[in-house]
Amino acid sequence: MDQSLVGPGDITQKGYEKKRAKLIRAYFPHAGGMEGPMSHRAPLGPPSAARFHRRRTSGTRDERYRSDVHTEAVQAVLARHVERKVAVPMPSKRRSLVVQTSMDAYTPPDSSSGSEEEAGPGDDMSAMEHWMSRPSHLGPAHLGSTSSSSSSTQSGGSGNAGRLADSLAHTHISHLAHTHLGHTHLGQLHHQQSHLSQSHHGVPVSSRVSAKIQQLVNTLKQPRRPPLREFFVDDFDELLEVQQPDPNQPRPEGAEMMPVRGEALGVVTNWPPSLEAALQRWGTISPKAPCLTSLDTAGKPLYVLTYGKLWSRSIKLAYNILHKLGSKQEPMVRPGDRVALVFPNNDPVAFMVAFYGCLLAEVVPVPIEVPLSRKDAGSQQIGFLLGSCGVTVALTSDACHKGLPKSATGEIPQFKGWPKLLWFVTESKHLSKPPRDWFPHIKDANNDTAYIEYKTCKDGSVLGVTVTRIALLTHCQALTQSCSYTEAETIVNVLDFKKDVGLWNGILTSVMNMMHVISVPYSLMKVNPLSWIQKVCQYKAKVACVKSRDMHWALVAHKDQKDINLSSLRMLLVADGSNPWSISSCDAFLNVFQTKGLRADVICPCASSPEALTVAIRRSVEDSSQPPGRGVLSMQGLTYSVVRVDTEERLSVLTVQDVGTVTPGGLVCVVKPEGIPQLCQTDEIGEFCVCSIATGTSYYGLTGMTKNTFEVYPVSSSGGLVSEYAFVRTGLLGFIGPGGLVFITGKMDGLIMVSGRRHNADDIVATALAVEPMKFVYRGRSFGRTSFVWTTCFLNHNFTIIPQQRIIPLSSLSLSLSLSLSLSLSLSLSQAIDSIHGVGVFCLALVPANTLPKTPLGGIHLSEIKQLYLEGGLHPCNVLMCPHTCVTNLPKPRQKQPEIGPASVMVGNLVSGKRIAQASGRDLGQTDDNDQFLFLSEVLQWRAQTTPDHILYTLLSSRGAVSSSLTCLQLHKRAERVAALLMERAGLQEGDHVALVYPPGIDLIAAFYGSLYAGCVPITVRPPHPQNIATTLPTVKMIVEVSHSACVMTTAVICKLLRSKEATATVDIRNWPPVLDTDDLPKKKPPALYKPTNPDGLAYLDFSVSTTGMLAGVQMSHNAVGAFCRSVKLQCELYPSREVAICLDPYCGLGFVLWCLCSVYSGHQSILIPPVELESNPALWLLAVSQLRVRDTFCSYSVMELCTKGLGLQTEALKARGLDLSRVRACVVVAEERPRMSLTHSFSKLFKDLGLHPRSVSTAFGCRVNLAICLQGTSGPDPTTVYVDMRALRHDRVRLVERGSPHSLPLMESGKILPGVRIIIANPETKGPLGDSHLGEIWVHSAHNGSGYYSGYGEEVLQSDHFNSRLSFGDTQTVWARTGYLGFLRRTELTDANGERHDALFVVGALEEAMELRGMRYHPIDIETSVIRAHKSIMECAVFPWTNLLVVVVELEGSEQEALDLVPMVTKAVLEEHYLIVGVVVVTDIGVIPINSRGEKQRMHLRDGFLQDQLDPIYVAYNM
Repeated sequence: MDQSLVGPGDITQKGYEKKRAKLIRAYFPHAGGMEGPMSHRAPLGPPSAARFHRRRTSGTRDERYRSDVHTEAVQAVLARHVERKVAVPMPSKRRSLVVQTSMDAYTPPDSSSGSEEEAGPGDDMSAMEHWMSRPSHLGPAHLGSTSSSSSSTQSGGSGNAGRLADSLAHTHISHLAHTHLGHTHLGQLHHQQSHLSQSHHGVPVSSRVSAKIQQLVNTLKQPRRPPLREFFVDDFDELLEVQQPDPNQPRPEGAEMMPVRGEALGVVTNWPPSLEAALQRWGTISPKAPCLTSLDTAGKPLYVLTYGKLWSRSIKLAYNILHKLGSKQEPMVRPGDRVALVFPNNDPVAFMVAFYGCLLAEVVPVPIEVPLSRKDAGSQQIGFLLGSCGVTVALTSDACHKGLPKSATGEIPQFKGWPKLLWFVTESKHLSKPPRDWFPHIKDANNDTAYIEYKTCKDGSVLGVTVTRIALLTHCQALTQSCSYTEAETIVNVLDFKKDVGLWNGILTSVMNMMHVISVPYSLMKVNPLSWIQKVCQYKAKVACVKSRDMHWALVAHKDQKDINLSSLRMLLVADGSNPWSISSCDAFLNVFQTKGLRADVICPCASSPEALTVAIRRSVEDSSQPPGRGVLSMQGLTYSVVRVDTEERLSVLTVQDVGTVTPGGLVCVVKPEGIPQLCQTDEIGEFCVCSIATGTSYYGLTGMTKNTFEVYPVSSSGGLVSEYAFVRTGLLGFIGPGGLVFITGKMDGLIMVSGRRHNADDIVATALAVEPMKFVYRGRSFGRTSFVWTTCFLNHNFTIIPQQRIIPLSSLSLSLSLSLSLSLSLSLSQAIDSIHGVGVFCLALVPANTLPKTPLGGIHLSEIKQLYLEGGLHPCNVLMCPHTCVTNLPKPRQKQPEIGPASVMVGNLVSGKRIAQASGRDLGQTDDNDQFLFLSEVLQWRAQTTPDHILYTLLSSRGAVSSSLTCLQLHKRAERVAALLMERAGLQEGDHVALVYPPGIDLIAAFYGSLYAGCVPITVRPPHPQNIATTLPTVKMIVEVSHSACVMTTAVICKLLRSKEATATVDIRNWPPVLDTDDLPKKKPPALYKPTNPDGLAYLDFSVSTTGMLAGVQMSHNAVGAFCRSVKLQCELYPSREVAICLDPYCGLGFVLWCLCSVYSGHQSILIPPVELESNPALWLLAVSQLRVRDTFCSYSVMELCTKGLGLQTEALKARGLDLSRVRACVVVAEERPRMSLTHSFSKLFKDLGLHPRSVSTAFGCRVNLAICLQGTSGPDPTTVYVDMRALRHDRVRLVERGSPHSLPLMESGKILPGVRIIIANPETKGPLGDSHLGEIWVHSAHNGSGYYSGYGEEVLQSDHFNSRLSFGDTQTVWARTGYLGFLRRTELTDANGERHDALFVVGALEEAMELRGMRYHPIDIETSVIRAHKSIMECAVFPWTNLLVVVVELEGSEQEALDLVPMVTKAVLEEHYLIVGVVVVTDIGVIPINSRGEKQRMHLRDGFLQDQLDPIYVAYNM
């Protein structure tokens, strides 16, 4: 060890080794000392001398000033778990994202932060070794018990094969063991990465993602905290885990802490009666005496302001303020008015002149920061302060005025939130000379307001603390007495001269004592951190006012500096000495500069607050035999507000130093922070309150807050008042130690309440910094919020669901780390905070260096960061979410209750339900001529004979023109020719299956009826997309194969496409059945048309892909087709004279029936609009409806969404084109899902101005087993909307609530039940009927139910109960079809056409897609709605379960840099609204989530793509 660095109080090499061994020995069970446990591990580090040598030559930071002993002890403790390694799933980041956050984006650090706005020591959180020689002080608290993960996996991009570390089945993140990584070498971690590629239990994995999920499942198998107790949950009540108080928690045991009085304020005969009088005295007696020296960025004196100049220029400014603003009759500023002082931090001279000019003019200066931009959030809050103070004039300097943002006309624009101001430049050349007879009125100090000092609260709001003239003078006198200031002393001030300690000492007290201030600007400190020490040496200054940040920077930069002599300093005033970890900077600074003449007694920390001004200050005493007070306090005791002295060997301890005694003339007591201000006990932490003349008097204009802060009357335990005078709350937490020494342990603003324990934000920050100090430029920030899941240092009560708080640290990285390194660092930070402080970390964000918003003096802008986090605008380079280990007060998991049995029904005791949930549509009657026919082919032949020229179909082109049409006879003749083609050319027999692969149009209809005429069974198939053959053609091939089609009919264009190179590369064309081109039909008729005889025979097959990704073909009999068409005809009142516009895909479900079947059956004209045409002309459908005066129209959700998004800004233009929707009676959305209320409401609202009546927009509902169960029709009551309790719905209960109630979910009726349809709600497990207050599966009985599934492979029996189910009790004879959808029935107050009360069916979601999580049933659409609302950049999202994890996939609309912003927002939204923990968040490009032709998400396809690594995600986050 280099002895040159060892000062008198420093620890020797031998002592260092001894201390190190002593600390580490306690954590190893082997009696053999160090050898046993360390023999099979990597060594903790090289010998100390070598380590110090390497650190001294390593560059930017001198790690000599960190407590290596304590850090190594923490690392050694973690090493105990090294055998129990578990692989943590690595987040995946797209390569482009990694590149963009590389070293190119790095800029050197320029600042640091502080406890509220400004910085303390950037990364020097640990105390120096020389403390350890003293028995009474404490080891550093903040060296996190943590490590860096060496078992992480490495991953390049999403598509690469992942390297998987081994994972053990029963480990948890709190037991993660990472091999030791010292602070010596950053690259060491990379070398230790595990490269094993086996999964759980050694089974090879087929997919990187599924293996990662398996790892994640493994990490969650053992609950970190006691498991939640399981019990029955009645109905929908969600009972919360209540935090029980710890019976063993420490409690205060001392006597009551009596108030402590500072020494009497000595009355000195020559003290001036006011500060203006002092200025007058020195300005006239010693006009040449230097008052203030300002420096340029090179450190050279820029201007020396003498007391004579200050006096004359202040008088001149005072005269101009009072007489040259406004007119003589109406001056703008009168004595007592408030005036803003806007001066940059490098111009103290102009500020000082302006401040004293205001005092002489008897106006109230309000010093504020220079606004940086019009939208600067900090300045916006200051604007509110100016407005509340009634400020109309702003004084500024010439240079500052020129630098302010200006409009095109050269005027300074009004800043956001600011009042209208007159900007007044204070330079002498712009001012008028006062008349010889004018002189300012200088009177003794009184209770008038002298100035207003602004204070920024933790929520970003700005308050103005008023200080009276008598308080100002008394405060200056108290500081003079405490600091022993004398005339003509030189003081170096590095602090902000506009507020706080910098203002009080460098602007006010200095003038009272005729001192010379050397003001060192922040811009100079950034360039030369040693500048303040150089000025102390140059001017032989007696006093220096600094922050611990400035001392730390000097430590980093002092090596190259020669000839430093600090022997002239008698007082080094540390402004943030009340910060508990400024002690490390003080000790480290003393350690180094003791050899340069610095005495130990010179360092004088002080405690202050904007409200109480200076509370306590340590005085410099010549007798250094009396060491400063130190306390080694238990961190756990502090969380319970109890003082417990601990030993420095413990990890979770906090060392605090005293900040001296109470300022002269003050009375200080410590009271409980919450509730009645009762005196604390001697071993209890409380808030300091001060009774003194020298304090602030109010928050300007805020009487309520003033009363709570400035008018506090502490009471003793007996209830008596401590004093008749009011006390002022300081916002400082701590206790009074022996000898009346004040100890500060934190601030009220930094207090975080977690599970009934108090934590200090600064302590948590310090722990994070101690983990990997080399990686941080400057301190991270932890912040929190009172909500269900997470909190921050600025507690905020926006969410009151479950008051539980979590920590969100934010760290700024000094260099670009690889993903694996940043993850291991995040894990280490999380584990350190957990181990040291006993709190879980909800979200840990690593942001690139120098990207956090800063205050003008380089501190971190806490409230703005919080706002950025809440808005998702931080753009971190890595995020670690740990909700699984952190959130422990979720609602209890639900246990299934025994279901209702037949006995309950017999006695009418259906739990909570008044009646069994069943309903039916009206009866089907045989009324029309065509109802005599059993087969649709016969109906067409009849129409061709009776009304041959009646037009059935009209097809529109993309321009809205009629491209083709079909009359009854034309359709009949074309169908005959198609039948001839099938019989002769294809040689098909009766019952053969034919695949119809056509685009939407007339050909499809003709081919369908031609197949019926030939006795074949048609199957409509969507043709492959020419631009996407590879993914669409296999579906076509599958349907053709599964349906056992004997031939394929199509157009010449598609026929050519099927034979193209792209198609043959995708599927084998040789295996296809014969492909017939129907563009060239034979001219002759078939010998005879097929006459079907069996009404129950197969009419056609309806093939479609469900939302769960299952391909299913449903058999539709001739009977079902006839009943279906008759039911739709009755519901929609369809007659030959009617016209209906259809904008649907004609391949399956109700869309096919409306497109192909209904017109032939009912005789109405169908106007066919292919949805694909809307892509080029979004207005096509609505223009057609308007121009053709259609009253009824059908569309899909995808069509409605296209119109809503594509025509949103064109409504005026459409109105000009004559678009009129007032004739529309029914606009029905055809879907197989819960009605999308937000979309239908948006559509109705958007086109309301074009005549569309909101009542006309409704929905239909169908499914696989019954293609249409509900359809609003024309004559039924309006669709009903209800609001249900979402929490009850998770328990399969239906509870109606009022609109706007908490947890309310709006549901719209799915349409009126069709004629001939009966519905009952049944329990999907027990198959018993349910009451109308229960959510259950919708069962349907109807003549148009499907006959069964068709797969061609004999598997139909497996799902036979879908079509042939019976209730387990009640009506056990009726055969029902199970829809697979959950819903409920409600009897409304409305009446049907037949006069009976209307039963409304509400569809909630698909049973297959519903997710069973924590014993409750969740519907994906509800979670997706919350996720989409979470962030403006989320375009679309989908959720699905995997094992017991919830996976959320979001599509990002915006820059890839925003991807990581979404992770915490999504996790938080799902937690707060659904009480669910998200396991995996996948951020992808737009268009990744598959959506079918009906606009429904294919979530199971998405899940398969995710597990097979096919999504190419931007980022994948695995929440721990």
